Amino acid sequence: MRLHNLLEKLSLPVEGLDDFEVRGLNTLQDATAEELSFLDNPKYLPMLEKTKAGAVFIAPQYAKTLPDGVPAIVTEEPYLKMAETSYWFRKPLIRQEAGAPKIAASARIGDNVHIGHGAVIGEDVTILSGAVIGEEVEIGEGSIIYPNVTLYNDVKIGKRVTIHAGSVVGSDGFGYAHTRTGEHVKIYHNGSVIIEEDVEIGANTTIDRAVFGATRIKKGAKIDNLIQIGHNCEIGEHSILVSQVGLSGSTKLGRNVVMGGQSATSGHLEIGDFVTIAARGGVTKSVKTKDVYSGFPLMRHKDWLRLQAKLAKLLKSS
Repeated sequence: MRLHNLLEKLSLPVEGLDDFEVRGLNTLQDATAEELSFLDNPKYLPMLEKTKAGAVFIAPQYAKTLPDGVPAIVTEEPYLKMAETSYWFRKPLIRQEAGAPKIAASARIGDNVHIGHGAVIGEDVTILSGAVIGEEVEIGEGSIIYPNVTLYNDVKIGKRVTIHAGSVVGSDGFGYAHTRTGEHVKIYHNGSVIIEEDVEIGANTTIDRAVFGATRIKKGAKIDNLIQIGHNCEIGEHSILVSQVGLSGSTKLGRNVVMGGQSATSGHLEIGDFVTIAARGGVTKSVKTKDVYSGFPLMRHKDWLRLQAKLAKLLKSS
């Protein structure tokens, strides 16, 4: 879509902006000269200074910080305009042009399995009854897909991955921009999910696709039943997530992180290598130091135990 055509659809002025063919949306860090990006949060100003985007939706007070040669699409609502733009770059759900799926001769496919256009099913893959494999999905050698698993379009599964019954990989993240009058505008998630080799995912777990780029589950991670992983999360190598963990969007876990049952994170934070979050721990800011943490607000587990002991004494004495 041409930039001027897009801006007319968004009711934004085109004066002073060169027209060009826009191929999509991306982050400030990854956008190319054929893509648009946006700045809504000033904490991303360092990325703005280095962006190579074709143009950026941006509030007036930040427009002068753009690097030379990157045009500003000035708006009081850059996040909302990004959301509205995402509609025009949503991917088709059915893609006949991708051709017939490619299924290895050694793959075993159960009854009532749907395999979409352009999908690639590797050697010794087993897909059991009722599974839905979307358009242009790739499943690596030796993987097992149990009954009624749904892999949305563009999901990439590595070698020797096991996904248990009822799990959904690649559904849209829970992302909306909000108008001044309270309506919620959907952000179309045009990224994907990448699951690396030797990952196991339990039953009825959901892993959301990325807005841009990929939600990534790194090799050797073990994910229990009934877990929610939000868009653009990254799960580090050999991490363990116990039942009912919830990760908000853009949470990044390092290597060998352990998250106990019903623990959760708020979005856009990092948990460092070999950190353990005990059951029902609530993580609201980044945790970098290797240790065991628990409680809400989160604290070192030793401190939490001391706190509980003091509270018990206080109750007894009152």
